[in-house]
Amino acid sequence: MKTYEAKTIELALELASEDLGISLEDLVYELVEEKKRLFKKTFVINVYETSDIIEYLQQYLSDIINAFDITPNIKPSVEGALIRLELDTNHNSILIGKAGRTLAAINQLVKIAATTRYKKRIRVLVDINDYKNQRYEKVVAIAKRVAREVKKTRIAVTLDPMVADERRAVHNALSNYGNIATESTGERNERRIVIKYTE
Repeated sequence: MKTYEAKTIELALELASEDLGISLEDLVYELVEEKKRLFKKTFVINVYETSDIIEYLQQYLSDIINAFDITPNIKPSVEGALIRLELDTNHNSILIGKAGRTLAAINQLVKIAATTRYKKRIRVLVDINDYKNQRYEKVVAIAKRVAREVKKTRIAVTLDPMVADERRAVHNALSNYGNIATESTGERNERRIVIKYTE
């Protein structure tokens, strides 16, 4: 975390952007203080770097997992704008839950905590022993098989409900599939993908 002070918040952000080499829209900051003097005013901001955010997320996730009476081993990594937190544990079934629901809930808690803490949408993915990658491969394989059927029959098919990151994987996998379009429908836990034929 670094602190910057300037006559306006905008100037303080520009100083931080130049100093850290991060674009203005990617800065994660909070206003710490507004100093008022007789004829001038200055603003003090704290700017958080990715390492600060990772440290906070690791601690938050560790607290959640400790509530299960499990001591976690968390390995963080960064993939573009995504912060990935990989849990290495022997308690997969407890932490993943039926159809990945417990893991999805943990993921949601961590995302909400990050957004609340930093007042900005932080992309986070919590995974346990590579469960998510295996799950992506599975849902993408099913979606591709269904897409081939839709191409032949020209009848739209609605897949089972999926969590947001799995839907994103399917949309990406089928985005360049000829004569196939995908869209998400439904609310909350019932969000699902419809695979349609297009001319």
